[in-house]
Amino acid sequence: MSKLETNTIDNVSGSSTLTIGDSNTSTIALKSGATLTNFPANTPAFNASLSSNQTLTFLVTTTVAFNTELYDVGGCYNNTGSTVTLNGISVPAYSFAPNVAGKYFFYGQVYINNTNSGADLIHAASIYKNGSATYVRDMRYDTDGGTNVSVSGSIEMNGTSDYIQLRALHRNLNNSANLDLLGNPGDGRIYCYFTAYKLIGI
Repeated sequence: MSKLETNTIDNVSGSSTLTIGDSNTSTIALKSGATLTNFPANTPAFNASLSSNQTLTFLVTTTVAFNTELYDVGGCYNNTGSTVTLNGISVPAYSFAPNVAGKYFFYGQVYINNTNSGADLIHAASIYKNGSATYVRDMRYDTDGGTNVSVSGSIEMNGTSDYIQLRALHRNLNNSANLDLLGNPGDGRIYCYFTAYKLIGI
């Protein structure tokens, strides 16, 4: 086995493609602990949760106040209740507005506390792009108790003005009581959260 020591490998003049390995190559190994740079990254990305209970008014679609950031790579998530400017983009309350164009994967979950509110409940979690519903998940329950509703999908974002929110809705066929989304109880559990990251390679 021969050893090549150099600082730069470049393609020949007139070519824009550099190929490492040929038809005999099955594995390309890097030194343990080596760092790769200038590769496509799945960022911007964020993960945020609901710190305290939030009331869902009967039959009112409500933006969930995910105000606690677990991480926000790129600084594109607004965890406040007001519109702010991030990276030159106007971002509404509790919204993610990535400043890099591309396709993004989103996932969110809400936990609705419907204890003692009666059966025949319909709960929904929806991902809204620029104020319009894009992905909607409806679930119906026939018994009391806390219930999870999750929603996910991939969405094209333009990197200059598009923003995403997660909204929740509840409807009780027996009464019109308001219900609560459960916030973090402070013991490490997270009931309601919203996350997204940029997809690469597509």
